[in-house]
Amino acid sequence: MIATHGLTKRYRGGQLAVDGLDLTVPAGSVFGFLGPNGSGKTTTIRMLMGLIEPTSGTARVLGHPMPRAARAVLPHVGALIEGPALYGFLSGRDNLLRYDAADPTADPRTRRARVTAALDRVGLTAAGGKKAKAYSLGMKQRLGLAAALLQPRRLLVLDEPTNGLDPQGMREIRSLIRELASDGTTVFLSSHLLDEIEQVCTHAAVMAQGRLITQGAVAELAAGARGRLVVTTPDTGDAARVLKEQGAGDVVITDDRVTAEPPERELADVNAALVKAGVRVRGFGVERASLEDAFVALTGEGFDVAG
Repeated sequence: MIATHGLTKRYRGGQLAVDGLDLTVPAGSVFGFLGPNGSGKTTTIRMLMGLIEPTSGTARVLGHPMPRAARAVLPHVGALIEGPALYGFLSGRDNLLRYDAADPTADPRTRRARVTAALDRVGLTAAGGKKAKAYSLGMKQRLGLAAALLQPRRLLVLDEPTNGLDPQGMREIRSLIRELASDGTTVFLSSHLLDEIEQVCTHAAVMAQGRLITQGAVAELAAGARGRLVVTTPDTGDAARVLKEQGAGDVVITDDRVTAEPPERELADVNAALVKAGVRVRGFGVERASLEDAFVALTGEGFDVAG
């Protein structure tokens, strides 16, 4: 569905934004694109959509070279990149009518029905008559997504699709993404919300400093990271001290829980050391690693990032 080989973008002045990217997005997947601020995610998306030329390397979308085949590819791609471009003086409905009219493949006889369906799909039916300049950031995101959904698309490219949405709105958009994927649409989305990627995506790639760190199925990426050791006890201070003595790293106390990176020794011996020190152990085990754990292990950075 998307394949790049050695894709590179160097801006004037020498800044290397994307460095030799080899990316493979399987057809039918919901593919999460992750990376710290400035890692090259948005630059990559802009190259994939033919908005900017790569310095070197190749990109193929729907089996065609980009940007050379943009005219053939883009009618089959819905995109929301860096926020929607809207006419503030027009209503949400009229903005969508303009978007649809600009599509040479769109049948004008069914235009209004398509716009009505798109507004309904993103929960904007009631606000369709309101001027876009009066929309909140979340409503503008919804309207941009509606524009991307006016026609059936083989590929949907979304840059931070839940930006500005409240928790309920985020759940609704995630549900819509799952629904689109179940209908056969491949979804490629960038997000700084790792729990979003873990909940919605089947596959993911991690970028750092313009380079691809890893890619693959989300479950496999998380499985590759070590989980955290969790001790439940009323004696948190003593437990933390013993864990450090046993070689555990990044020891954190939260209420009656002590968590840490597991030491390089038998966990049964660690548990025995806790008991021997008089720690009342109410719970002991290793939590399954999350995608956040894998991300931090790969990039050395926290998860609240954008780029």
